[in-house]
Amino acid sequence: MAEEHTDERAYRVVVNDEEQYSVWPVDRALPLGWYAEGTEGSREDCLTHIGTVWTDMRPAGLRRQMERAARG
Repeated sequence: MAEEHTDERAYRVVVNDEEQYSVWPVDRALPLGWYAEGTEGSREDCLTHIGTVWTDMRPAGLRRQMERAARG
């Protein structure tokens, strides 16, 4: 029987220029183009926060393009 693994690492919420969110371990350097959003905690807590704040999954560039097209 497999032993259950509990992830006890700390994570941070990160965001890129296209306003896309992800989680990243706090003990690792951020990848280029990603910035700490300010929220840190368990992976589950970070994912819950992302679910609350990231309500439009479209990249920012696409949203702007669609808004311009809608205005004509």
